[in-house]
Amino acid sequence: MSDSQFISECQESVFSGIGISSKDAKRLFYMPDKYLRELARCADEITHDFNGNKVDVEQLNNIKKNACSEDCTFCGQSAFFDTGIDTYQLPPPEEIVSKAQKAKDDGAESYCLVAAWREPSSDDFKKVCKIISQINDNVGISVECSLGFLTSEQAKRLAELGVKRYNHNLETARSKFSEICTTHTYEDRLETLKIARDAGLELCTGGIIGLGETRAQRWEFIVELSRLYPEEVTINILVPVPGTPLELQTDIPKSEITRMFSVIRFLLPESVIKISGGRESRLDDAGEELLRSGANGIITEGYLTMGGNEAKKDRELIEKIGLHT
Repeated sequence: MSDSQFISECQESVFSGIGISSKDAKRLFYMPDKYLRELARCADEITHDFNGNKVDVEQLNNIKKNACSEDCTFCGQSAFFDTGIDTYQLPPPEEIVSKAQKAKDDGAESYCLVAAWREPSSDDFKKVCKIISQINDNVGISVECSLGFLTSEQAKRLAELGVKRYNHNLETARSKFSEICTTHTYEDRLETLKIARDAGLELCTGGIIGLGETRAQRWEFIVELSRLYPEEVTINILVPVPGTPLELQTDIPKSEITRMFSVIRFLLPESVIKISGGRESRLDDAGEELLRSGANGIITEGYLTMGGNEAKKDRELIEKIGLHT
C-alpha cells in the first residue's frame, strides 16, 4: 500500500470510530516530508468532522510570577536562573476578576489561572479559590487552572467551584525529562493528572517541542498523550529565554511542528489541540497553517512571560480561514 493510500485508510478508520493503532500512527509520524501536506489535510478534515469549524480561544493570567522552586531548563520563572524577569505575588482578587471580564469581552471561551510554584500553599490555595468564586459570580467565563501539584482534596475543591479543566503539562518525553528537570519526576506529573481526573476535572496536558529532543522522543511524547486521552492538548514551541540553559537552542523545523499536530489529531480526534507559546514568534503565519493541520485552539493576548497577538488580530486570523470562535 502506498503512503498516500495509507493516510487515507487511517483517516477512514478515525471517521468510522475504530481509530488507529499505535503502529499505524507511528507510520504516519515517520512519513516522508513530501506527504506532510496530505497528512495535514486529512488531519484538518478529522478536526472538522469531530469538532466543527470552531476554534477554542483561551486567555491566561499569570497570577504569581517567578521565583519558582523547580529547575525546568526552559523556564524564565525558575529561581535557579537569572533571567531578569519581573516578579510579583498574588494580586488582589478584583484585579484578576477585571482581567477575566476583559478576556470574556475579547471573545475568549476560557480563562486559565496560572501560578509559578511547585504547589500551592494552604493560604495561597484559599486565595485562588476566592478568586475563582468571584470570577464565577461576576464574570461567568469558563475557569481553568494550572497550579502545579495538587492534593486530592484541592482537586476536589476546584471541581466543586466549577473549574472545568486542569492544566499540568508533561513537558516532553519520559526519556528526555531528566535532562529538562531534576527537582521532580515524570511520575510526579502523571500522578497530578490522575488526581485531577479522579476529582472530576477535565485534563489539559501537553508540553514544549524544540527542547533538543529527537523525533523519536517526540513520538514517545505523542504516545503518552494519546494514552491519557486528555480533553485538551496544549503544544508550545520553545522560545529560548536568555539566562536559561536552553537560551541557545536552535529552532525546530516547521515540518516537524506540522507533523506533530497532524498525528496528534489522528490519535485524539475529539480533543482540543491548542497552539500555545511560540505561535507568534516561531511561526511565520501565527498558526494559520496549523489551524488547517489538526489544531483547533489558540491562546491569545500573551503567555506566562511573553506577549502575544491581540485578541482582535487573532479573531481576524480565524475568520480569514473560514473558522469561528
